[in-house]
Amino acid sequence: MIILKTPEQIAAIRKAGQVLAQCHEELSRMIRPGITTLEINDFAERFINDHGARQVTKGYKGFPYATCASLNDVIAHGFPNDTPLRSGDIVKMDIVCSYNGWMADSCRTYKVGAVSPEAARLVKVAKECLDMAVLKAVAGNTIGDVMHVVQKHAEGAGYSVVRDLVGHGIGQSLHEKPTFQHVGKPGKGFVLKEGMVITIEPMINAGTHEMYVELDGWTARTWDGALSAQFEHTVAITKKGPQILTEL
Repeated sequence: MIILKTPEQIAAIRKAGQVLAQCHEELSRMIRPGITTLEINDFAERFINDHGARQVTKGYKGFPYATCASLNDVIAHGFPNDTPLRSGDIVKMDIVCSYNGWMADSCRTYKVGAVSPEAARLVKVAKECLDMAVLKAVAGNTIGDVMHVVQKHAEGAGYSVVRDLVGHGIGQSLHEKPTFQHVGKPGKGFVLKEGMVITIEPMINAGTHEMYVELDGWTARTWDGALSAQFEHTVAITKKGPQILTEL
């Protein structure tokens, strides 16, 4: 069952989202060559705690860290580690926090130092895919309407969209119904309704959309070793249009 949220509940999710947005702003200033993803992880956990929220991922189904740190060809769910980042890397920092029991989920791809033109273009297109999907996420549209614009934009740029990892509803639980891929056909799939709160989180690969999961059971990599970029917002469907809950 899809749980529709009241305006008051959406406002509660926004409070969690604002903590995440502030955290990402801090990360944008600290991510540079030489820093480790474990240092970034520890900072994010402290920041969330210091702002009256709590991280959600550490301990979730056994995941061992407060953030997902996914480097270069890692699509998602990467483990933070103590290897220094290098100029030219791109790193996805995916963070979930809870504020008074209501959750928000957000990811950004960060460019480390001077990246190649190819990497910069991939990151740019991934962000555009998210922005275009949010604009299309209005009550009455189908999820196929929304995700068709993602697929068309990504594939038109020569990239692919990951199928095996999905967007989802969110509220008092991290993963609620509905779940959905970030590809689609106009008019297909469930209809967006006022009160839905979902994560829109297209993962865009420079090569094939195919992926595999490492033996740790979490780290998802591109099958061909190509770069992957992702941006994610928690979005409420309201009568006034889509409301991004994870930006300042």
